[in-house]
Amino acid sequence: MTINKYQGSSKEEAIEKAKQELGPGTVILNVKEVKPKGMLRVFKGTLFEVTAAVEEQERFENPRTALNTPLKMHESISLAADESLPLPRSNEKAAGEPGEQPSPGKQPDTAGRTGSGMQGASSSRGNSPEPKGELTSEGLEKRLENLSYILEKQLSAEENRKDDALEPKPANPEGFQFIKMLYRTLLENDVNEKYVNQVMDEAEKIMHNGSSVDYILSSVYQKMVLKLGQPDTIALNGKKPKIIFFIGPTGVGKTTTIAKIASRYKVEFEKRVAFLTADTYRIAATEQLRIYANILDAPMSIIYTDEEMNAAIERVSDYDLIFVDTAGFSHRNEAQCQDMRRLIEGLEGKYEREVYLVLSATTKYKDLLEIADIYKEIADYKLIFTKLDETTTFGNMLNIKLYSGAPLSYMTTGQNVPDDIEEFDTQKIVKQLLGGR
Repeated sequence: MTINKYQGSSKEEAIEKAKQELGPGTVILNVKEVKPKGMLRVFKGTLFEVTAAVEEQERFENPRTALNTPLKMHESISLAADESLPLPRSNEKAAGEPGEQPSPGKQPDTAGRTGSGMQGASSSRGNSPEPKGELTSEGLEKRLENLSYILEKQLSAEENRKDDALEPKPANPEGFQFIKMLYRTLLENDVNEKYVNQVMDEAEKIMHNGSSVDYILSSVYQKMVLKLGQPDTIALNGKKPKIIFFIGPTGVGKTTTIAKIASRYKVEFEKRVAFLTADTYRIAATEQLRIYANILDAPMSIIYTDEEMNAAIERVSDYDLIFVDTAGFSHRNEAQCQDMRRLIEGLEGKYEREVYLVLSATTKYKDLLEIADIYKEIADYKLIFTKLDETTTFGNMLNIKLYSGAPLSYMTTGQNVPDDIEEFDTQKIVKQLLGGR
């Protein structure tokens, strides 16, 4: 993994610098606004600093085997039902936040769980013991809130760690307990066990190097952000029109999602949008899309065949985006799968297309695997997850991303048009998977 910082006069400029140096696989770990300092600060503009990383693509095992075998813990992790997991409390404060006075340290107990240093990535080699407290969800949430500060510490300490790589490392009981807690948290968030084990393997390597709890958390966070990747959303290259197909099972919110995205490009980016609907099974869906089209003052056509689709596109060929709403159907209905494939493949080659598979975050994992497989036979797609407001566990988004290899694009959090949609927020989702809010 390569991690660097880049600055620019805007967030977009700094991200572009990162992508130019690190390549297309660049993942943004953190964005920070840097205020100018000194007497001449009034003449200086604000800078934006991004922390970016890149790592080679990994090969992931097929998680279906895990569905047919009993759940087993990571080979070096054993969790008792009512086990108390101690977590040392950092006495450091996040940048710009008031610090807390450390509480008196506790004596080592018979299990050998003592407070270790928490002064950054190399603190475990310090001589002064740090205070520790019981592991709680609130304690983890506070660390996740201060993750930006932890990343800063990790980057500044990286060179020192390289110099100390050959030194013997002390035992790290707090790190081991912390990894056990992260392991349990990821499983509770429905992350597939195979993917949890892959993350924990990396965390254990760091733990055995004597790293602090903050350093372990930062490294796990980075690893998971890299696995999810940057969102891949609709990008206009000047060629008109771009045809956007939305496919997926019934009831996942395709029509509402189309309206949200179309509204964004119409209002915010002042692009000309048009609608086509092939969802002739549900009258309500057609009427719903027609209402949205009227609100946006956008043309809409109902299509039944690929020939009608191409003719309708030709009539609005000077538009920027044409959104195609398709009929939702059971992924077990082979006839409708074939109809969908013929419609998408029937698009004339002179048009540029993108296909988005819309999935509900509330769908069971086993069903999501089958849906991902069936729709992969129809077309290559990007992923949109809806109904994040209706679930408390987000592990399936990571599972399906890794299983399908398809990039994530958007996520929705309610029915309000056009508000309840955003580009997939990788950093926020990873923090929630790790126990944050």
